[in-house]
Amino acid sequence: MSDENNKVPDWVRQQVEQIGRTGTTEGLEVRGAPIVLLTLRGAKSGKPRPTPVMRVEHEGSYAVVASKGGAPEHPTWYHNIKAHPEIALQDGTTIRDYSAREVSGEERAQWWERAVAAFPSYADYAEKTDRLIPVFVLDPK
Repeated sequence: MSDENNKVPDWVRQQVEQIGRTGTTEGLEVRGAPIVLLTLRGAKSGKPRPTPVMRVEHEGSYAVVASKGGAPEHPTWYHNIKAHPEIALQDGTTIRDYSAREVSGEERAQWWERAVAAFPSYADYAEKTDRLIPVFVLDPK
């Protein structure tokens, strides 16, 4: 992967900085939909990697969708979460520890439906790519 592919987009950096300043994810959105903040560990470095993602919550668990806007490859954070599935998630001012697992079959279908309801652009992203977009469920520890 080139350094350019690993560069954090400005909007991501700005959201992470704002959460750091305000202590909350409240009021932060992408295309009118709320976000949460994951803190993952780098797959190789083990360093903390704050990553804003769309808020997809159901009965205390969350889903994170590795869409990368429908790009042909997975986002960098996909590899981080596969290598280190123990993560922290901040929703509003609440930060909790979660264990992530990639889902498939009927469970993936249910979470995909919830994800598209929360952020309809996911359906468009799925149309743009030949890959099956991975979905992770984060269960509280």
